[in-house]
Amino acid sequence: MTKNKLNMYVSLILMFFSISMFILSINMVMYEYSLMMEWNIMSINSCNMLMTLIFDFMSTMFLSTVMFISSTVILYSGEYMSMDKMINRFIYIVMMFVISMIMLIISPNMISIIIGWDGLGLVSYCLVIYYQNNMSNNAGMLTALMNRVGDVAILMSIAWMMNFGSWNFCSFIDKMDMNYMTTLIILASFTKSAQIPFSSWLPAAMAAPTPVSALVHSSTLVTAGVYLMIRFSNMIQNMNLINLFMLLSVMTMIMSGIGANFEFDLKKIIALSTLSQLGIMMTILMFGYPMLSFFHLIIHALFKASLFLCAGMIIHVFSNNQDIRMMGCLCYQMPMTMTLMNIANLSLCGIPFMSGFYSKDLIMESMCFNNINFAIMILMYIGIGLTSFYSMRLSFFLMLTNHNYDSFIYLKETFNNMIKSVLTLSIYSIISGSMFMWLMFNQTHILLLSIEAKMMTLIFSLYGIWMGYELSMVFNSKNSLISEFLGSMWFMKQVSTFHNQLIVFNSSIMFQKSIDQGWGENYEAWGIINLIEKMKTFNIKITENNFKIQMVSFLFWMMIIYMI
Repeated sequence: MTKNKLNMYVSLILMFFSISMFILSINMVMYEYSLMMEWNIMSINSCNMLMTLIFDFMSTMFLSTVMFISSTVILYSGEYMSMDKMINRFIYIVMMFVISMIMLIISPNMISIIIGWDGLGLVSYCLVIYYQNNMSNNAGMLTALMNRVGDVAILMSIAWMMNFGSWNFCSFIDKMDMNYMTTLIILASFTKSAQIPFSSWLPAAMAAPTPVSALVHSSTLVTAGVYLMIRFSNMIQNMNLINLFMLLSVMTMIMSGIGANFEFDLKKIIALSTLSQLGIMMTILMFGYPMLSFFHLIIHALFKASLFLCAGMIIHVFSNNQDIRMMGCLCYQMPMTMTLMNIANLSLCGIPFMSGFYSKDLIMESMCFNNINFAIMILMYIGIGLTSFYSMRLSFFLMLTNHNYDSFIYLKETFNNMIKSVLTLSIYSIISGSMFMWLMFNQTHILLLSIEAKMMTLIFSLYGIWMGYELSMVFNSKNSLISEFLGSMWFMKQVSTFHNQLIVFNSSIMFQKSIDQGWGENYEAWGIINLIEKMKTFNIKITENNFKIQMVSFLFWMMIIYMI
């Protein structure tokens, strides 16, 4: 099969299954039914190890979204990676990634969840190190090792569930006091969704090809943790540490929003915006609104994939240069790409009647009805303002600054499949908000708020756009400790990588000098050799001086007898 045909066939197959799952989800919403299938693999201590698959409106809707985005990304990859000699291998690895995510989505059982969970971790490592260099290798190791923490938490929760006789989360809906197992599940979700203190791997994963970034940061790897917590949301509301995890999610949103304003790497800015939106999803989930979190998850996946694919087209024409300071005035050179990117950016900011407006506005209005700490609410509004802040800054650097580049490959947008993929996602970036709201919320809820509370989300979004424009007029760079601190995710990358290793390496060097080359060397390795040498010398002297030894022995024994 030729290179050009494989990605087309795979894209068409995924699109067909996406449409099928979407129709199935609509039927499940209308008739309120779900389907569960189980295969009994083995039984241990009256606990059955089941291979379970669940098809309800949530899993089928998420499946439809994942397959739709994967279809457009694979179609996009055929042209974006056309110079790669091993493009077929790349498409196979991406398909393994998608299959792992599908396995995670349709699994209500922890035994079958761990298959998709570990598959995501393994294949993500293969994709991050796809461009084989030192930077990709370091990023891949950071991603893999950070996610192993979550894998261990999942395995421990599986062992803990044996106390309750089931590995199915449907069996724990009525169980209240399960703080240990819930904490393990939240820990696993925090590592996968890159919440504090596990945030450093998400910008590092940008070493992967741009189509992979679009897939990872929209609907697959980073959303796996949020999806798992949505499934276990009934248990989360009754745990003791819920306020601590809520605070961590809010701080993740603030940290990533501030960090994106000090970043100049195009892909890392969009990656930090993903981290910010994941913080919103996690926070509203902790407040007890799993459906709102899922609603924002679906909508965010569509416009974030469009944003990443537009960034890939820009990087493509700039010969893989990702520094936004080297770009500018692209509204004249790439008008179609910049139009589609601005549609995704406006949806991300929550501008009315784009898709992001429906989820963000509903989330903030629902929070106003909750018994909530005032500081948490202010931080949430600030996080929404920061989203508009870095989005406007990005658009300013790409469109309104002067020509800062030396070379530009295409003066016309001649990539057909790439434009088709982004255009398809951009349409959904506009209509998906109202469409999914009609489908998911079939009951009418009226939120009665004052005009100030109703307008607060829009005010902060518009204020963030204005502040982003003003900041962009002043050229900012990482030339001070404060900007370095804010732009490096509060030194989280350094703390979780080489600072940590520095302590371990220094300790190992001291151990080597004092034990391995010091006391241990003298008393173990060379000590045994020296003892054998001395014993050998003593034995030689005994055998060579037989008469002297006998006389000394005779006198020694005579003295002992005399003393007795």
